Amino acid sequence: MKGELLKRLFRAIASSDTEAIDKLAYLVIEEERRKGHILLADQLENITKKNKKENPTNHSQPVSDTVNVTKLALSKSENLQTLSELPTSKRFNLPLVSIIPREKLSHHMVLPEIVEKRFQRIEREYAARDRLAHHGLRYRQKILLYGSPGCGKTLGAQRLAWNTGLPLLKVRFDAMVSSFLGETASNLRLVFEKATAEPCLLFLDECDSIAKSREDNQEVGEIKRVVNTFLQILDEYESSSGLLVAATNLNKSLDTALWRRFDDLIEVPLPGEKELGFIVKQTLGAIEVGSIDWSRIIKQMSGFSAAQAVRVAQDAAKRAILEREELVIQEHLEEAIAEIKIY
Repeated sequence: MKGELLKRLFRAIASSDTEAIDKLAYLVIEEERRKGHILLADQLENITKKNKKENPTNHSQPVSDTVNVTKLALSKSENLQTLSELPTSKRFNLPLVSIIPREKLSHHMVLPEIVEKRFQRIEREYAARDRLAHHGLRYRQKILLYGSPGCGKTLGAQRLAWNTGLPLLKVRFDAMVSSFLGETASNLRLVFEKATAEPCLLFLDECDSIAKSREDNQEVGEIKRVVNTFLQILDEYESSSGLLVAATNLNKSLDTALWRRFDDLIEVPLPGEKELGFIVKQTLGAIEVGSIDWSRIIKQMSGFSAAQAVRVAQDAAKRAILEREELVIQEHLEEAIAEIKIY
């Protein structure tokens, strides 16, 4: 905690200024959150909420409204840098990233054991980052996920954000990539400056759009300059408490120099028979299921992605509900599988 903030807090306590104490407590919580001390910040916030419940005030304004007004006032008077202040493109003032709310993060993954252990290793290292730093070691903070479409790369990024408690910022390449000379590289730097300044999980989905091989003769000079900038930024990126996750379906088209810039390279594979069965059964968990020949169903789904397996289960459940049977049967699943195979 900064010394000046600490002094102000103690002055407020000494003068019993409850309003100032509330404001300063919020500042402390936000500072700890910016440092990446998510668990500590949540604990401090819970303490303040508990105290308000045990000692309710007689303010005419609802507590939630008071908190919102306080946050707004603090953001102006204290010039706090929060994740709401997103980087925008200079020419069109479009947001270069979007925040995925925590409540919208999916985090249940079904992976082969060897891949699951690699995800767990990233999460364990992040949780122990301070202990690792004490011994001169750095946690894995630049991760590249690659594999076939629908195999779970986006879900992997969301899972890492959920389990680390980091806010997820997804790069908007539609706003970042510009036809004007030098603007794409400039936008890219703005995004990374934001990610370095405040702990977050920065997610670059379909990163091949800015990381294609420079040996490809069909690419224009501007794309090659963007790739050079991206490689340089990856070299310089060193967040104290954040993560960078990039994902691509086109790993063979990536520039060869990109691979060694990452701390971990994880191929997210298509699910095997065991994983397919688990995904379908898990997705159908909220509806009754009849007698199913699972071995036959799984065999028909051979080569399906995780996303396709989820869709099979969801489509079968919808059919059961619409037909007022409220029971998923073999026919529902086989029809859903056949429909996906058409495309």
